[in-house]
Amino acid sequence: MRAIRQGRWHYCLVGFLPVDIRWRRRVRSNHGHQAPLKYIFYIAGTPEKVWEGFVSRESNRTIFSGAELQADFKPGGLLAWVGAGSDGKPMTYVRGKVLRFEPPKVFQYTFAMGQNDKASRATIELVPETEATKVTVTHDEWAEDDPLTLPAPMDGHVFFPA
Repeated sequence: MRAIRQGRWHYCLVGFLPVDIRWRRRVRSNHGHQAPLKYIFYIAGTPEKVWEGFVSRESNRTIFSGAELQADFKPGGLLAWVGAGSDGKPMTYVRGKVLRFEPPKVFQYTFAMGQNDKASRATIELVPETEATKVTVTHDEWAEDDPLTLPAPMDGHVFFPA
């Protein structure tokens, strides 16, 4: 994926589809509330074609560096992204449970990294536009003690620890 940053806008090529990305970094406010992480993409393709990119094994292997999406696409079904660990043995990178699956409009699932027992929620929503599909990806509903959430500094600037 190539990205070009111009101010707050990011323009990318995902595979062969041009994508326009707007994003916000997830942070915990000084009051303990965790703001949602929200990405908005405009992809030059039909909702059906874009949807296939989110649910096909081939696309997921390409996007997630060889990890394979294993999923039972129905509410309550399990899903996992599984790939080779540093020792070459299979490992689960992300696991979850399908909450909503309404092709080609909404895919919502719980999201837990590896063996972390703190699950959050990911929602992918597709809306057809005139010449593209608007894709909104929202990540929210983190546990208050989720170690993957960063505190927001007092001045409102976001920092990224090394």
